[in-house]
Amino acid sequence: MDNDVYGTDYCIGFSTAVTRSVNFLHQLRTSAGSHERIAVVELFGRNSGETSLISSYLAGVDRALISEVHFDPEKLARLVMQDKRNNPSNYAMVTISEGAQMIGGKIVEYGQADAYGHKKLGGIGELAGEVLKNLTGQHIIYQQLSYLMRSGAPDSLDLMVSLNYANMAMSLIMEKKFGRMMAMRNGLYTNVPISIITEGLKRVDVAELYDLEQYRPKVRHVDGKPMFLY
Repeated sequence: MDNDVYGTDYCIGFSTAVTRSVNFLHQLRTSAGSHERIAVVELFGRNSGETSLISSYLAGVDRALISEVHFDPEKLARLVMQDKRNNPSNYAMVTISEGAQMIGGKIVEYGQADAYGHKKLGGIGELAGEVLKNLTGQHIIYQQLSYLMRSGAPDSLDLMVSLNYANMAMSLIMEKKFGRMMAMRNGLYTNVPISIITEGLKRVDVAELYDLEQYRPKVRHVDGKPMFLY
């Protein structure tokens, strides 16, 4: 659901995670607006900020912090206070990837490492919220969506992709072709060597899709890009 597997443009679960995140972000506007607060919403994504970037882009969130760009909390505080003042309902909203880091800080993680050496990520949103509270004197709503993004029935796009991936996999098994990964490349279904996942990292194209100064999505053009702007 993080859409961070190298070798494919699309991973099962990403559309559902983004759809749920957008819905929750819109719902949280009610509390943020009625209480005139700054809402900080932490999203899954590990080391890829794509869920934060795309969800904030679609939900019209004020600022989006992503794993690929370390953020300055003082600059963020100035920006969200500007957003709050400019909002007729006197509130602001920020999304933050679980793998995001402050400048000079580190990734917030906890628990025992798994079989791949990964500890659980989570808590950077709460930490960022506390820093914003101290810098701005404003009340903060901190919401960690975590497993709510990936629980329950998938949306129709993920049902489509997963069903087609399954059919492709069965065809390869019948042909006795193994060691392949189902993939989406340039909008088309295909299969690639499974070893391709170790050949690189799939991350947000910061230069193309992110405003480093304003901490928000900046989609310069969409012509020729895939549906999710990868």
